[in-house]
Amino acid sequence: MEELDIATIKKRSIQGILALTSRNFIIQIMNFSANFVLTVILNPSVFGIFFVVSAINSFLSYFSDIGLASALIQKKESLTDDDLKTTFTIQQILVITAVLIAFLASGWVGEFYKLEKDGIQLFQALVIAFFLSSLKTIPSVMLERSLKFNKLIIPQIVEAIVFNIVVLTLAIKGFEIRSFTYAVLARGVFGLIAMYIIAPWKIKIGFARNSASKLLSFGIPFQLNSFLALLKDDLLIIFLGKILPLVQVGYIGFAQKWAFYPLRFIMDTIIRITFPSYSRLQHEKVLLGLAIEKSLFAISFFIFPALAGLAILAPYFIKFFPIPKYHQWEPALLSLTFFAIHAALSSVSTPLTNALNAIGKIKITLSLMVFWTIATWILTPLFIVLFGFNGVSLASMVITFSVVLVVYITKKYIDFNIIKTIKNQIISASFMGLLMYFLSPFVVINFPLLIVMILIGSVAYLGMMLVLAKSQILADMVLIKENLKK
Repeated sequence: MEELDIATIKKRSIQGILALTSRNFIIQIMNFSANFVLTVILNPSVFGIFFVVSAINSFLSYFSDIGLASALIQKKESLTDDDLKTTFTIQQILVITAVLIAFLASGWVGEFYKLEKDGIQLFQALVIAFFLSSLKTIPSVMLERSLKFNKLIIPQIVEAIVFNIVVLTLAIKGFEIRSFTYAVLARGVFGLIAMYIIAPWKIKIGFARNSASKLLSFGIPFQLNSFLALLKDDLLIIFLGKILPLVQVGYIGFAQKWAFYPLRFIMDTIIRITFPSYSRLQHEKVLLGLAIEKSLFAISFFIFPALAGLAILAPYFIKFFPIPKYHQWEPALLSLTFFAIHAALSSVSTPLTNALNAIGKIKITLSLMVFWTIATWILTPLFIVLFGFNGVSLASMVITFSVVLVVYITKKYIDFNIIKTIKNQIISASFMGLLMYFLSPFVVINFPLLIVMILIGSVAYLGMMLVLAKSQILADMVLIKENLKK
């Protein structure tokens, strides 16, 4: 497989971020628009069912490759044919086993959550889509390791287009839960076809003991990390689906989805690129520190103002939106604010744990995940008793203040300046937020003026950033321009 020098890593990383961001923008606009229409058409209970069933499916995905795909990306040496076929073989054994168990247990899942036939069929459709997705792993890893993100995003665009067209068309026709069922199946089929057109790989079955041993030494701790994240997030949702009314789970899902949109759009894009990029730089600690600062600057530059604006203007959006049915989501506003604070803090901690994984410090991030999982399962039930369903988001927010610990640990291995990197974004987003908070009651009296307030806030933020960090912004723009040249 192709080996990359530092100049190529820098060039492809920057090009990859821009390619993924621009194409991901298209995907998120589609997802955002579709989700918005669905929140108007469908009832919160329908969202609650989809939210819970999707979480059950995520639980299955833990068993898909025991971290081997990430081990392939992180591996210092070139990949061999034995690496690829061993990973694929182990993965398919695990996936097929999980799929069979899931289908056998689908009736029990329906009884446990009191799902109708449509809910059970949605669960089964997600299981089939899970199997189809596993077949994309090796082509995806090969593209990701080579930092060819401009190609990697194409199947995702295809999946987003297919899913949103199908789910919206069927929801409008009154299919309700079945809208999601047919949409996830269509997405799985078309995504698989697109991936093998973009990055064809001849499927090979085989097992090499030496290759498996080396990959599993990183993969198993990495997957344990993922498993704990599963217990912390998706299993919690499954638990909530049992102890809370599905309407309230729908409110939680609505608030989390909206608050996490900036993370999905900005942070996930950069994280996807920086893991293989950091892995290629793991022996160049000075360059790695600079790369982390650049990543954190870019992430916080966009995410901090987006979350501040979302938390402040969401009540006005729901109040003045032209379709009265959208007012049904008003009970979710407090949770949305708590989740927004969680997202802001996570936008700092997640890139740092990503960097620790990239340099092979997987046991450290595993310890952090143990702490977060225990804290989540202690605080969330307690806060639900004290504060109702809003306690879920409040507990989530409180736990993310452990970002201080993540920064402290990461600085032991990589030298970077966190204060210098994000302080101007904090100041500028706070200035924008205060301006919007005090002006909105007087300015935002209808929906068009809400758009005006968004523009005012954007100008205020960018203006303050130019005052505080003009030289850094211009330097980064020059760096981007230079690395966009062929």
